[in-house]
Amino acid sequence: MTLRLAPKQNEFNRLTKAISELYHDISVKLGVSDSVFDIFYAIVALGDGCCQKDICDYAFTSKQTIHSAIHKLEKEEFICLKPGKGREMCIFLTAKGDQFIEEKIAPVVALENQVVSQMDSGEIDALLRLTEKYLDCLRSQFRKQGFPEKGS
Repeated sequence: MTLRLAPKQNEFNRLTKAISELYHDISVKLGVSDSVFDIFYAIVALGDGCCQKDICDYAFTSKQTIHSAIHKLEKEEFICLKPGKGREMCIFLTAKGDQFIEEKIAPVVALENQVVSQMDSGEIDALLRLTEKYLDCLRSQFRKQGFPEKGS
């Protein structure tokens, strides 16, 4: 086989996979699944009372995966569900969920904020701008080749 990844593409892929693995390792250390970590993290980002669909969109995780994890968290009394608009269910933290976020998720967010503060705003802006450009270009090329997109 003569097909090869361009060296810089290979390095970019390696770095993105290393970041994913790091967050997986954090989930393992916290004793939760990746989807449970993603739910609590999304609640921090989106706010208490966010909807399941918002969490799925934020975490880029399937509805079924999030749904299963949410029901497990509800059964364990970390969250409670309340009806939202239409068929939406809104997720609210219980006291136990608040405590979990304070003890487990808040330190991760604090470390992330510390890392971002070590980079100047131009570096952060460039990182975000270039990553967004890469993603837009990649989606465009895949779309042109007929690859399915989310929801299709």
